[in-house]
Amino acid sequence: MWMLENAFIIPLIPAISFVVILLFGKRFIGPDRVHVVGITALGLVWVLSALAAFQWTQRVEHPPPDAVVQMASHADDHADDHADDHADDHADDHVVVSENNSGDAHGGGHSSPLIRPVISTFSQWWSNGGIEFSVGTLVDGLTVLLLIVVASISLLVHIYSTEYVKDDRRYVHYYAFLSLFTAAMLFFVMAQNIVQLIVGWELVGVCSFVLIGHWWEEKPNTDAALKAFLTNRVGDIGLLVGIIVLWGTFQTFDIDAINTLIAADPGAHHLALLVAACCLMAAVASKSGQFPLHTWLPDAMAGPTPVSALIHAATMVVAGIYMIARLYPVFYEGLSVGTSSINLMAFIGGFTALIGAALAFAQWDIKKVLAYSTVSQLGYMVMALGVGAWTAAIFHLFTHAFFKACLFLGAGSVSHAAHHTFDMRKMGGLKKDMPHTYRTFVISSLALAGIFPFAGFWSKDEILLGSLVGQKNSYPLMLIFGCVVAVMTAAYMTRVIWYTFHGEFRGQGHPHESPKMMTAPLWILAGMAVIAGVFNLPGPVLEPFGLEGLAHRIQTYVEPSVYLSGLGLSHPDPSLTMALVGLALAVSGIVVTYLYYWRRVGLHGMTERNRYAKNGYTFLENKYYLDHLYNDVIVETVKRPIANWANRVNQNVLDRVVDRAGETARDTGRWIYKWIDQGAIDGSVNAAARGADSSGEGLRAIQSGKIQNYGQLLFGSAAVLAIVFVIVV
Repeated sequence: MWMLENAFIIPLIPAISFVVILLFGKRFIGPDRVHVVGITALGLVWVLSALAAFQWTQRVEHPPPDAVVQMASHADDHADDHADDHADDHADDHVVVSENNSGDAHGGGHSSPLIRPVISTFSQWWSNGGIEFSVGTLVDGLTVLLLIVVASISLLVHIYSTEYVKDDRRYVHYYAFLSLFTAAMLFFVMAQNIVQLIVGWELVGVCSFVLIGHWWEEKPNTDAALKAFLTNRVGDIGLLVGIIVLWGTFQTFDIDAINTLIAADPGAHHLALLVAACCLMAAVASKSGQFPLHTWLPDAMAGPTPVSALIHAATMVVAGIYMIARLYPVFYEGLSVGTSSINLMAFIGGFTALIGAALAFAQWDIKKVLAYSTVSQLGYMVMALGVGAWTAAIFHLFTHAFFKACLFLGAGSVSHAAHHTFDMRKMGGLKKDMPHTYRTFVISSLALAGIFPFAGFWSKDEILLGSLVGQKNSYPLMLIFGCVVAVMTAAYMTRVIWYTFHGEFRGQGHPHESPKMMTAPLWILAGMAVIAGVFNLPGPVLEPFGLEGLAHRIQTYVEPSVYLSGLGLSHPDPSLTMALVGLALAVSGIVVTYLYYWRRVGLHGMTERNRYAKNGYTFLENKYYLDHLYNDVIVETVKRPIANWANRVNQNVLDRVVDRAGETARDTGRWIYKWIDQGAIDGSVNAAARGADSSGEGLRAIQSGKIQNYGQLLFGSAAVLAIVFVIVV
């Protein structure tokens, strides 16, 4: 288990790559070869991540005695008794070794042992007020799953970018920050404590800001980068407050300790956990594009398309989802997920999924369609976590990363061939010119729509089933949201395929297929969009083949059962009926859209003929006027008074002080010139000159030039001196 205990090496490698590319890229490596460093580093990261995943599966299959645990029933241990202990000590106080744990709490006919994470503390970070802050890693199934996702997508994006951003003026800068972002995301997912989690959270935000504004010469790009940065800062206030509440409640920043304390005594600290969960939801809303802070994500498409695939489809935007999953006991108990039929997290997720899908219909920019699709699918994941379907949410995070990255890279491939436009109205007919891009795009679209047997079908089905069953109560409103979004997702992706690849070419020039360095990553991701669903197939699907032992792999290896068992989280039994309903909804969305665009069946031109249809489309086209609310109402309401106040201070205080200082200096100079320079100094000099002139005139009268006069003066002076000497002596 060496890799699990030394997992810090994984984020260290891309961090070193960042330093090497930035400092030595131009001078020693060559500005057109820096990608070799980045790709080599990410290849090594992928290998080590795969090794960590393999070792974790071995730990689950053949756990050492000290790894198999069961939550103790006693609830009299509180955080105050453990404030100064490390994570291992916290966990040990609340668990006892179990030699044979059937894992009945998981339900659904599936059993697994409760396996503790591998926690490594390397050193004390710093000390403040007698509190020691350590730095280390926490590695479990959730960690290794995210390591695989981040490493895989980042490696493929590094390869794809060699062609997409070739000859870019900031090629070195681009690859350097790709490496730094990857390092930050890897650091984030293996954070041992919530202070480390904050550091990783902010680092990925900074890298996102830099990469969105990569082409900063164009003002829309810099505006998009600033909008993303500032919107995320709004949510970060909730993150900081929520973490402060957790610290005040449990007197520790250790993630494992917090989860263990909550799972050991689920009923305690409900009010504190409610406040913490609500505050942390603000951070989730900003980072993971949830209503009402989702508005930055579509604008972030201003960055290079590979950046959109990496950061805004598969990795950074799932940081909020990951935080919920990592601190799930906080949300589960704080929002009463197990006992309610609606809660803040479930509603925000379901509502975001619905409005995001609706907005995708009103976009002509292919990347913005995919961006709103990402908003919608992230809402699906939050909704799943809100209804208690932890495994379904993470399973969908896993599958979504591959097919959405493929769609974004496919959009970049289309743009590369269509003279760098993303407007679908200037595309069309690309099916015959770009067969590889077309096929991979269709495969990923079917996966996103949830069509059998593609990956999205399995993960989306589990979310709908989780909403139907819930825990103690079902979530009917969330189920309605999920079903409606399933239809809409299939419909808007069919619309994209029609405008982009079918009909006649409406652009300029001659489109062509992208180079192999771009199409090869597309096929790899499309392959994952097909097969990724096998990682959590239900038992009844595999039973006819005698492979039921391979069922629920995500549930077996990834789920943090130590915590979730203490909460009493259960899993619903697979439902063929629900699976067929979900499939029927997706197929109906495709069929209706096909008839509308291909066969011209339906009411066309409604927005021109019907006032209500036009108003509805305008409402969607203006993105529910949320940008107007934020920019023209809220920001202007705050900015205008501040600007007016600052202007008054500038005019009446600062300018007056400067003017008064100038006037005082001028008057002082005049006075000094008149009275000191002219009056005193020049007067003294002139008086001395006049005195010398008068003395000279007086002495000149003595100098008559007659010897007898000089003799008389000399004789008189000698007589006077003689008298003085006689008198004195």
